[in-house]
Amino acid sequence: MDLSTNISGIKIDNPVMPASGPLVGDYEKIMFIDSMGVGAIVTKTISIKAAQVPRPCIYGENNFAMNAELWSELPPEKWIDEILPKVKKVLKKPLIVSAGYSKEDMEKLIPQLDSFADAFEISTHYVGKDYNTIAEIVKAIRKNTNKPIFMKISPHIPDPVEFTKVAIENGANGIVAINSLGPTIKIDIKSRKILIGNEKGQVWMSGPAIKPIALSIVKTIRDAFKDITIIGVGGIKSADDVIEFLLAGADAVQLLSSALIYGKDIYEKIINNLPKKLEKYNFKSIEDVKSQRVTDYQTKYTPNHPIVDHQKCTLCRICERVCPYFAIKIDEKVNVDNSKCFGCGLCESRCPVKAISGVL
Repeated sequence: MDLSTNISGIKIDNPVMPASGPLVGDYEKIMFIDSMGVGAIVTKTISIKAAQVPRPCIYGENNFAMNAELWSELPPEKWIDEILPKVKKVLKKPLIVSAGYSKEDMEKLIPQLDSFADAFEISTHYVGKDYNTIAEIVKAIRKNTNKPIFMKISPHIPDPVEFTKVAIENGANGIVAINSLGPTIKIDIKSRKILIGNEKGQVWMSGPAIKPIALSIVKTIRDAFKDITIIGVGGIKSADDVIEFLLAGADAVQLLSSALIYGKDIYEKIINNLPKKLEKYNFKSIEDVKSQRVTDYQTKYTPNHPIVDHQKCTLCRICERVCPYFAIKIDEKVNVDNSKCFGCGLCESRCPVKAISGVL
């Protein structure tokens, strides 16, 4: 099975990469992620000074992570003089250097980072929502490199299409979508305290809980721009998720929060599982998935009513308990009152044994 893909002329052996963050924050960590078989490496974001990171800085639950991390806690000199030369000497795959943030930062950093990078990922997390600012940042980068530039969009950007238009017109090659969501907050009831955060008690949320937002932004950008590179990031935890992002319009994907939630070997598990998942859904390769992007949704206003497979049904009663239209009653079997059923689809999506069909 051919897992290779292409991002702005750079061929990678598979579409799975780490997202910028703590797991790619120094040489040792980068080498571990490399050993997981990822298609390319992305560094932690390098800025003109080391970040002062509050502790604790990472909190995880089953389907999301929260973090008060910033950019790299190491100074740029450490990266430029030690880490990147060492990584570049041994790494056999593309290296995407993440950098941030302002135009002035880029003018200083990019010339020093350029010899190590196969491409640049530029975080816009702390530069606001003004598109003129984004334009000036991209221009400053392009003046100092001929490598591909991927601008990372935050979910708070009000118009992803306009953001992308500005980035591409000023020299970017593609978009990384999306950064973490926030600010958010985590309160501990017992102690009556905020558990983790910056000086305002704020943290940023990532992981599986934000995947629907990320997918929507990826598709929105792809619908407007057919030929640019899009790297999807936000909530990937399985090979199925990788395929979803490719169908939505991504050329490759990144993940990091799921490794913090489920374990750092998740990269290897996803990559090893990808061929059998592609086979399951009748895809011949990653490029085959990309050639079959999802089509526009056809909205309709007449209901489809649920069809119940009574052989599969375990009478768990979830459908009855969650039905917002009180259309489902269970005695010895599931009974659907079509006169009450609105065709909303909730019962089908919540059935744990897939005994309900016909609505979605």
